[in-house]
Amino acid sequence: MGALSHLRVLDLSRVLAGPWAGQILADLGAEVIKVERPGNGDDTRAWGPPFLKDAYGESTGEAAYYLSANRNKQSVTIDFTKPEGQRLVRELAAKSDILIENFKVGGLQAYGLDYASLKDVNPDLIYCSITGFGQTGPYAKRAGYDFMIQGLGGLMSLTGRPEGEEGAGPVKVGVALTDILTGLYSTVAILAALAHRQHDGGGQHIDMALLDVQVACLANQAMNYLTTGVSPKRLGNAHPNIVPYQDFPTADGDFILTVGNDSQFRKFAQVAGCSEWADDPRFSTNTARVANRSVLVPLIRQATVFRTTAQWVSELEAVGVPCGPINDLAQVFEDPQVQARNLAIALPHPLAGLVSQVASPIRLSATPVEYRNAPPLLGEHTQEVLQRVLGMTAGALEGLRTSGVV
Repeated sequence: MGALSHLRVLDLSRVLAGPWAGQILADLGAEVIKVERPGNGDDTRAWGPPFLKDAYGESTGEAAYYLSANRNKQSVTIDFTKPEGQRLVRELAAKSDILIENFKVGGLQAYGLDYASLKDVNPDLIYCSITGFGQTGPYAKRAGYDFMIQGLGGLMSLTGRPEGEEGAGPVKVGVALTDILTGLYSTVAILAALAHRQHDGGGQHIDMALLDVQVACLANQAMNYLTTGVSPKRLGNAHPNIVPYQDFPTADGDFILTVGNDSQFRKFAQVAGCSEWADDPRFSTNTARVANRSVLVPLIRQATVFRTTAQWVSELEAVGVPCGPINDLAQVFEDPQVQARNLAIALPHPLAGLVSQVASPIRLSATPVEYRNAPPLLGEHTQEVLQRVLGMTAGALEGLRTSGVV
């Protein structure tokens, strides 16, 4: 049994941040009912190519994007723009512990599915709203997407080649990191609300905003600004507070060198055949190396080009200096450590036979993650869920289908 197998989650969210939170809860054992609109469902079902292919090489219509965030869920199609659909969602909410939604502020109020309405139906409900900018403030009613928030929230000002270099300019992160982080923070908030409910009783409303999360996750860079009043600049792959901590060229590519302290720098200098660096007052401490990075980094680059990436990694790992290659995704999933940790899995799929998945990184000794089912087909579980959870008869369901409610 999963750690959260006693919980039921009603997932009204789409795209990534909300579904990511829902998938984490599902991986931990919660029953997650994904409510989608009939016909099209979650927007990301169509966000392709690539699409999952069946045994004959034909598209199943299930986009890889959708498949990344909806494992272990049950899909129920309900049109809650219709009164009967609203009633069904309210009844499901009455029998759920958690509800996740990412509609615009006030978007569910018109259907009587906002927190104020549903807490009367279920006072113990933990209701998590995920929006671009939160429930308050001048931007509250704006739509928010990851890329836009990466720019507005400062992340892109820190990402990309520095001014003066070829290809200089701001660059977004290669995955929708703000969405992912918001999903993670939402999960933490939901678990905190569950702990509160267990000890003090009662549900509550959780107000999660992509912008809030993005600003919070600026971490040391935010503190660099707040401490000095100076906005950090783009450093490419370099670190603002540690040197050397970046990529360097090799005889056959590039590798990453992450020296975290002065002892590691001394070991690196010895392996590089430049032991004198460690005794040079310009380089002997991290503070000095940061101040003199414009001198030291070119010296290191001149030294690293004479050995291959594999040679550098082997020789530096032998003396405990952190480093590594820059892998593409094919190399990632071929890496022996990734394979040893079983990070690529496959689940049975009704159309494709099997669907590949990236495993959860959560490792619990007593209640491990369970992979119960692949991301569901649209409406795959409508009949089963409505009969089991709400006790609906086959005749009542058929009437709902005829009227387009489900």
